[in-house]
Amino acid sequence: MLKNELLEIIANGENSLVEFKRDDVRPEQLAKEIVAFCNSYGGKLLLGVEDDGTPSGIQRSNLEHWIMDTVCARYVHPAVIPLYEEVKLEANLRVAVITVPLGVSKPYVVRHNDREEFYIRAGSTSRLANREQIIRISASGGMIHVETLPVPRTSFKTLDKARLENYFRDILVEPSLPRDDKEWETRLVDMGFLSENAEMEKVCTIAGLLLFGINPRRYLKQAGLRIMVFDSDDKEYKALLDVVLDAPMVARVEVTDQRVSGIVDDGLVEKAASALYPFITEESGTIDKGFRRPLKRYYPWNAIRELILNALAHRDWTRNTDIEICRYKDRLEVISPGALPNSMTVEKMVGGRRTPRNTIIMEVLRDYQYVDARGMGIRTKVIPIMREFNGTEPEFEATEDFLKTILYNNGPKNEPDEPNYDPKTQEIDPRKAHFDPINDLKTSILTLITENPSITYAELAISINKSPATVKRYLQELKASGVISRSGGKKGGKWVIR
Repeated sequence: MLKNELLEIIANGENSLVEFKRDDVRPEQLAKEIVAFCNSYGGKLLLGVEDDGTPSGIQRSNLEHWIMDTVCARYVHPAVIPLYEEVKLEANLRVAVITVPLGVSKPYVVRHNDREEFYIRAGSTSRLANREQIIRISASGGMIHVETLPVPRTSFKTLDKARLENYFRDILVEPSLPRDDKEWETRLVDMGFLSENAEMEKVCTIAGLLLFGINPRRYLKQAGLRIMVFDSDDKEYKALLDVVLDAPMVARVEVTDQRVSGIVDDGLVEKAASALYPFITEESGTIDKGFRRPLKRYYPWNAIRELILNALAHRDWTRNTDIEICRYKDRLEVISPGALPNSMTVEKMVGGRRTPRNTIIMEVLRDYQYVDARGMGIRTKVIPIMREFNGTEPEFEATEDFLKTILYNNGPKNEPDEPNYDPKTQEIDPRKAHFDPINDLKTSILTLITENPSITYAELAISINKSPATVKRYLQELKASGVISRSGGKKGGKWVIR
């Protein structure tokens, strides 16, 4: 670090990422600051700077050895190795800069006097974490799987047995179902949908209640999905729609040839579609040749659906708030409670990194074909769909409290991209659980290109079970819409996702 850089940091004072200390601090006190940074977002410790920002310099002759071998190795657990630098400000005045990375093995604790203490960074101070914060830190580090925690006041009777039978018989295609409640309980414990509480009673886990529960919000307040619609650019007093949906995540479905072919009873995603769809579409003023009024669409339902599924699968269920979908005049926002898990960042998420937080929920959604096996929906679905639909890019904002995704309204589009047109009712049914087959194939092509930019037409055709001519047509459409481009010649060239 350069002298000018250090002086600028000192001039800006202490904050969430910077802490000043003298170098005669006790080892457990320094360990406290390091642990707090590791459990938060990382940061810099400046040793040899007073609380008021006055550089006093370091006095210890073996400071680096003391920090690494005494503080970090003995007091901080798991052990961390920060970056150590010394910056010379004057002839006899040096300041030590200790750069602490964001922890990848959370939670970190201070071990001292036969105790373990959890610390987090709150503004410019480090403080003991409370019970809720410890759970969140542990969950983000993978030590606690929140979805397997028991939900009080629930039991096997809290679950929708018809949905359970539908799942085991039609989705998992099990040869026989449990014969009585006791067998059901045993099976559901094995699946992670039930667990035992302190009184040895069988109660629902968070995952079981969310997926198959009857009115899950009755027992878990944050189990709902809130939809708000405003005819303005910001929240205002009067909303066109403000509703909290309460339903199990998965629908009760019909299955044909091992694929979901119809919906018997809506789940949360389908209910969201029914509530939101009238506010993202508009009937045209003209009548087409089939005596129908074509729909004008302001957002592609497929992209919204993917964001809702991502929020349901990956949100932090320790947060006592609902997922929010807010449609404004110029944009639509999907807000998923909780920080991104562990070391995940927006850049990694957009790049296709997969770090599932709720593995049981994710697997069940895959079983129902709500999501695909690759789990790269943001990169291969949301971003390309928005580019193709109206040429805009989604925006992502990640904080300690939420992940917000913004889709922009760039004017209506007349041609429906949904395949779910029902000739009997002459309406589009957005509740159906699957994408347009064409969009599905384009998504598969984009995923294959992401995994292998040098893939050939023939290899793509084999992978998606279509002719090379069909693959070529889809690739031309993707290139024309600016989603992909080709770098290099026919031989040795590569595909580039923009």
